[in-house]
Amino acid sequence: MTRIVVVDNHGQFTHLEHRTLRDLGVDVELVDNDTPPEDVDADGVVLSGGPDIDRAGKSAEYVDFDGPVLGVCLGHQVIAAALGGEVESGDYGGYADVTIDIEDAGDPLLGSLAPETRVWASHADEVVDVPDGFAITASSDICGVEAMSDTDRDLYGVQFHPEVAHTERGEEVFENFIDICDR
Repeated sequence: MTRIVVVDNHGQFTHLEHRTLRDLGVDVELVDNDTPPEDVDADGVVLSGGPDIDRAGKSAEYVDFDGPVLGVCLGHQVIAAALGGEVESGDYGGYADVTIDIEDAGDPLLGSLAPETRVWASHADEVVDVPDGFAITASSDICGVEAMSDTDRDLYGVQFHPEVAHTERGEEVFENFIDICDR
């Protein structure tokens, strides 16, 4: 059975990431963000959303995890910042229904989604420049980097929240991540 650890960055939807993965038949564990990667035994890691990049604990250390890593919202920003990308305050702060454009139909995380997919996202902070090795895999009218992937290192990030009901085909994003972990 696939085992995925969700690193809790104290976001309001972290429990939904855990539950979605559990409901998809994954052996899933929720650990606090002060847990070092070397203490985690898993096929993959999800870095959850959260209120503040300065309170992300050891999350940045997971960019070197020996397995796929998916960053959600703050987790996405942590990956970018840890690897030399740039994160700034967004022009749109609160949660909103956003239509993203899938930029790469071959991307293993998002390529199966519709070319235009509605998602639930917060843009208080956002990635404005991706690190070397990453491709932008989704964008929107309000955010140029709604998602990014580095398939060589199995690092993936999404600005939006696939775990909430407002995101179309959000469960499919997690199914795709499980497939990545099972490769």
